[in-house]
Amino acid sequence: MSAHEFCFEAIGGTGIVALKALAGNAVLVVNTASACGYTPQYKGLQELWQTYRDRGLVVLGVPSNDFGEQEPGSDPEIETFCTTKFQVNFPMTKKQTIIGADAHPFYQWIAKSLGEDVAPKWNFHKYLIGPDGDLAGTFPSKVEPMSDEIKSQIEALL
Repeated sequence: MSAHEFCFEAIGGTGIVALKALAGNAVLVVNTASACGYTPQYKGLQELWQTYRDRGLVVLGVPSNDFGEQEPGSDPEIETFCTTKFQVNFPMTKKQTIIGADAHPFYQWIAKSLGEDVAPKWNFHKYLIGPDGDLAGTFPSKVEPMSDEIKSQIEALL
């Protein structure tokens, strides 16, 4: 099984984000929240997207209210917040549950495949998916999107 077997509903009713359609690209999947101490990472995620998208990186934001209820807004409110406050134009999904029995199947796959210790512990946890759909890296919330740690792994995949 690979990440390419999963889909998310796009925010704003714009369709489906099928990870198999992103095969051949590196994908950074990030669970996001609008009222978190890590929310300023949206700026770094947008910068990462602008820096590497022409080389094959897709940043995918997955809003979630699972940690500290820090994403209480509706999908339209989340979309407006991201575009006006941080000029986000990378793909975003509808708000998802990412932990527990009701977690989105992508996050259930991560936890089953790699163990619960790799499941998100807070907002802005990042998973790097390789062009082949395999998990290429996982980064906790504190790792900034434009860090050398993330950029070097992205560059190795592109």
